[in-house]
Amino acid sequence: MTDAATAAITDLDLGLPGPRAARRVVVAMSGGVDSSVTAALLAEAGYDVVGITLQLYDHGAAVQRKGACCAGQDIHDARDVADRIGIPHYVLDYESRFRASVIDDFADSYLRGETPIPCVRCNQTVKFRDLLATARDLGAEALATGHYVRRVMGPSGPELHRAADPAKDQSYFLFATTAEQLEFLRFPLGGLSKEVTRAHAARLGLAVQDKPDSQDICFVPNGDYAQVVKKLRPGAIDPGEIVHLDGTVLGRHDGIIHYTVGQRRGLGIGGRRTDDGEPDTDPLYVVALEPESRRVVVGPHQALATAAVLVSDLNWLGDGGAPPPAGMPVAVKLRSVQAPAPARIWPDGPGRVRVMLDAPQHGVSAGQAAVFYDAAAGDRVLGGGWIRATESAHQWRLESLRRGAAA
Repeated sequence: MTDAATAAITDLDLGLPGPRAARRVVVAMSGGVDSSVTAALLAEAGYDVVGITLQLYDHGAAVQRKGACCAGQDIHDARDVADRIGIPHYVLDYESRFRASVIDDFADSYLRGETPIPCVRCNQTVKFRDLLATARDLGAEALATGHYVRRVMGPSGPELHRAADPAKDQSYFLFATTAEQLEFLRFPLGGLSKEVTRAHAARLGLAVQDKPDSQDICFVPNGDYAQVVKKLRPGAIDPGEIVHLDGTVLGRHDGIIHYTVGQRRGLGIGGRRTDDGEPDTDPLYVVALEPESRRVVVGPHQALATAAVLVSDLNWLGDGGAPPPAGMPVAVKLRSVQAPAPARIWPDGPGRVRVMLDAPQHGVSAGQAAVFYDAAAGDRVLGGGWIRATESAHQWRLESLRRGAAA
């Protein structure tokens, strides 16, 4: 690590006019190293910094939790950092808002046979809607967070870009950020690596410098999301059948919430046999969840190949206010851990787009997000939305043949 990389960043410019001491910036402080360094660097650069930590779920139950954000220990850590760097710090009770906007949606998504992403919902509602409004009420001119994503000024205003460090990029989780919110938001860590961030924490004497990153969904103890959904929605554990694509019933399950599209292990079914009566050694995967009939559908890996995706609730950050009617090439990310894949998108009604993948992708699930990046550099976030339905490569080929025959 070079001295230059960890030197004081006094030239940290948020693009706010006038003397920095008169420019108030609210920092969302989760108690982790990223948001702590964000607050410390902005204070060091001379801004009027106010730290806010959100209490999102039961404080008492969270005190002993490790590896999750916004837990009781995290509130304590955020307060200690604020004292260390000499800024005011407030804890706001957002538990009821978090329950209504994030936890209830999480449970209902599983009942619909979807695989939700609560961190996106939290950013979309509690943080970038409710907290942003609170920051304005406090007289702030910007809300800063510790996300690894970049805000870049373009010809038409601020743009959302992937982080400089691809391994830490969080743009997938921020696709729902609106253009209006982006005017007010700042992401000081977007150009740094995690290694440099921790080095700044050490330089600034922050006790959280070695604190591990959050791993779990904050309101799911021990990663057991099924127990959370079961408690909130008892009907989610209604039993049903595990069925092969060919209609053969292979077993039973204790609730579709225990399964996700693409899952291979833990299906709890015996082996199949070929037409010759020999054991079928090809592994089976969950290829669909049918909540109405409470069926878990399984099949071979090739059945997971998706050629087209239907996306709703589009948030468009690209030029023109919406994708062009003739369609446009993009790079699309269909899972947080997946690399962007080449595709083409077309408008498909108000707030909806249709995505045609250049090559089939596997394990695409309703409830996940489809995030679009510019096709050339794959760097700028053009927008995104929620995956509502998918079409398999086999279905797409049949539809293409039917369209060709009709023409």
